[in-house]
Amino acid sequence: MKATTALLFLGSLVSAAPAGTSAVTPLEGRQLKTLCDQYGYWSGNGFEINNNMWGKSSGSGSQCTYVDTSSSQHVSFRTNWQWSGGQNNVKSYPYVGRQIQRGRTIASINSMPTNVQWNYNNGNIRANVAYDLFTSTDANHDNTRGDYELMVWLGRYGDIQPIGSQIGTANVAGRNWQLWTGMNGNMRVYSFVTTQGAIGSFNADIKAFFNYLQQNQGFPASRQYLTTFQFGSEPFTGGPTTFQVNTWNGNIQ
Repeated sequence: MKATTALLFLGSLVSAAPAGTSAVTPLEGRQLKTLCDQYGYWSGNGFEINNNMWGKSSGSGSQCTYVDTSSSQHVSFRTNWQWSGGQNNVKSYPYVGRQIQRGRTIASINSMPTNVQWNYNNGNIRANVAYDLFTSTDANHDNTRGDYELMVWLGRYGDIQPIGSQIGTANVAGRNWQLWTGMNGNMRVYSFVTTQGAIGSFNADIKAFFNYLQQNQGFPASRQYLTTFQFGSEPFTGGPTTFQVNTWNGNIQ
């Protein structure tokens, strides 16, 4: 996401970040594209990747994203980051996404198969790893927010939590999740949070999460258009660390 926070600070614990923050050094010659600008962007083969440091002014640090491989079937990338200060604030959401042909309601989508393999090389951080999808009654709504936001947390590091409060548990895509909900301005946010630790390899149908919300939370699938289909990480503090996505794909069928 570019302009909204999907996480809230939990408690007032000591920062996971070191006292000093050094700049991330851009790599050379080993990747398709280096993205170190605030909204450094790449697209190809129906995918897009964004360095997306939308919250960088709330702290101190640096971040670069490297597009490693791309084909019509998958894409891989990594993000090196280091952030301190602004304990309550998300600094960025480096992500990979499927470029979307606008005009499809959630109800008109049969499936959204996705596969990802990812890891962090340093767990002494405060961050999540999550799918992030927006929907809106306006098919051409901008991609920074919407009427609804669906997040699926595959990783949760440190003293962070989703927006709102936990309202129960759910079994979706063969796994058990905490279900959280709350409001981010006028946008209703639903977050499914892993109860089994970090899920580094995930192969599922994201449509199943929308189906659950439609059946159990009154999500209006026939009136909501899909505007984003993204996967990435939201860092608060910590590092230096590398968020490595060895492979990702996502499709809308």
